Amino acid sequence: MSSEEATPEALDRHHIAILAALQADARLSNAELAQRIGLSAAPTWRRVKWLEEQGYITGYRAEIDRRKLGLGVLAFVRVDAERSAGAATKPLEDAIRQLPEVIACHYISGAGTFELQVMATDLDAFSRFSIDTLLNLPNVKDIHTSFSLGEVKASGVLPLGHLKG
Repeated sequence: MSSEEATPEALDRHHIAILAALQADARLSNAELAQRIGLSAAPTWRRVKWLEEQGYITGYRAEIDRRKLGLGVLAFVRVDAERSAGAATKPLEDAIRQLPEVIACHYISGAGTFELQVMATDLDAFSRFSIDTLLNLPNVKDIHTSFSLGEVKASGVLPLGHLKG
C-alpha cells in the first residue's frame, strides 16, 4: 500500500469502508473496525495507518454540543478586506487563525473576502467581539453579519458516494 499515491483512485473498498466507519464512530477499537469492514485486525490497522500517513485521516475529535457549553450564538461574518492581494491579506489570515471564537474561515467569491463562522455565548458577547476584535484586525474594511436562527443540519461527515473503491 505504501507505493500508492494519495488520490481518490488509490482507495479500495476497504479504505472507503474504514473512512465511513470512523466518520460514524471514531472511537471504534481496531478489532471492532476490522469486524465492520470484513478484514482481520492486522490489515485493518495497516490500512488505518496508511490513511493517516497519506493525509486522508487528519485527526480524531469529539463532537461537542455548543449549547451545553453556553455558546448560544452562531454567526456568519463576511469580512471585507482593504486589499485582496495575497501579501496584504496574509496578516489578516494569520490574525484570524489565532481567534478561538472563529471556528471556520473561507475565502469566498462574490462580495467580501472571507466568510467566518463565529461562536459566542450571547449577542452582547458577539457584539463586543466584533467591535473590539474583528473590526480591529489588520486590513479589515468592513464586516457583515448574519445569525443562525436554527440548525437544520450540522455535520462534519464527508460524502463518500463518489469514491469508486
